[in-house]
This record gives sequence, structure tokens and C-alpha cells, in this order.
Amino acid sequence: MTEKPLAPDELALRLTEVFALVGPLYRRVQRKVEQNAPIEGVSVGVRAVLDLLRENGPMTVPQMGRAQALSRQFVQRMVNDAAEHGMVEVTPNPEHQRSSLIRLTPKGDATITAVTTREGALLREVGGDLTDAEVTACVKVLGHMLDLFANVDVN
Repeated sequence: MTEKPLAPDELALRLTEVFALVGPLYRRVQRKVEQNAPIEGVSVGVRAVLDLLRENGPMTVPQMGRAQALSRQFVQRMVNDAAEHGMVEVTPNPEHQRSSLIRLTPKGDATITAVTTREGALLREVGGDLTDAEVTACVKVLGHMLDLFANVDVN
């Protein structure tokens, strides 16, 4: 049996419940990643840059900022930090001389692999007998919410 979509007012109330959980969850995950920083050597921001480069290959700082809905200045600081630790390298961009490509180094690849392996081990401890359909529904809801705010200015 298929349920009918919620009316806009009811949907707004239910999505407020989602926001009430996502904010604290995000902050706690950030703190956990930063607590592990001495082990992996990365902040949350550097981790996001490494993850993005592993998923997409070399990118410019402006491209990474747009992809993460973060300011170019913040992403540049994270790239500089990652470069200082040998996790990324700056290379010429054949398509745009003024905007270099940022590329993951083998050390950066090993670092993001260690971070995601550690996260995976932690996430395996999530209980609740969740089903694939429930996780799919959660991803769908969060995806729609992200789409709603896709045009928010981050600068």
C-alpha cells in the first residue's frame, strides 16, 4: 500500500523534526572526526576536501567550494593545510591558468582511506535493525532538503 504525500504544512512540521536531529548529529560527527585528528592528522574541513578529491578527481578550489556549499576562502585554507601535510598537490590547470587543479597525493589517498575505514567501523555499531528501504527513504528526504537550499549563498 502506497502512502499519499504529506500536505505542505504537515510536511514542514515533519521536516523540522529532521532538522532538529541533523544539526546535533552533524556537530557530534564533526567533534568525533576532530577527536580522531591526531590519529589521522586531518580536520573536518581537510577530510571533506580529501573525500571530494577522491570521489571526483582533481578539482579547482572554486569547484570544491561550489560542490560543498562552502566559501572559496575556507576551502583554500583547507587545501593549504592538506598541502602542508603532503595530502594534496597543486598542479597547473590546462583549462584555466589562474585556477590551479588540486590533486590527491598517495598520502592523501591513504589518509582518507584510513578516515573512512574508521568511520565505517563506528557506523557498523548503529542499531535499530534499519532496512535498506528506511535508509533509502532517509537519503531521499535529505536529498530533497538539500535541493531546496542548493542556491544559498556561501560567501
